[in-house]
Amino acid sequence: MTQQYQELTEQLAALVDAEWPMVSNLANAAALLYERLDRLNWAGFYLTDNHVLWLGPFQGKTACVRIAEGNGVCGTALQTDSVQRVEDVHAFPGHIACDAASRSEIVLPLHKNGEVIGVLDIDSPEVGRFSAEDEEGLREVVRILERIIVCS
Repeated sequence: MTQQYQELTEQLAALVDAEWPMVSNLANAAALLYERLDRLNWAGFYLTDNHVLWLGPFQGKTACVRIAEGNGVCGTALQTDSVQRVEDVHAFPGHIACDAASRSEIVLPLHKNGEVIGVLDIDSPEVGRFSAEDEEGLREVVRILERIIVCS
């Protein structure tokens, strides 16, 4: 893991607590990611309810409120329970353009008790912004959040 993500995950671990509400922990996580990662225009969470993703805590411009399972990058991550790292969202079939300035995106599922309960969604106005190193670092971010969520 890169130095940047090492520092970021250490900060995140200090910012979240299993005794606090999940929404509070996710709000601080979104703010930290948006503040610490460069070249982003959105960082936040969508939470599941009956195979639908609903807008959760985020930083950035206003966003889509509801995303059906299988729709767009986030809905695909929910449906497949897999990380979606998209170089150019305009080439992604069914991409949902909440912000026309977004060009690349990475989405990671969040789990509780083996079930997907939401996704971490990060957008950038640059094509190809997210690397394998970003994916590795963000997987650790998700692992920290999952440990806290399972307890809360």
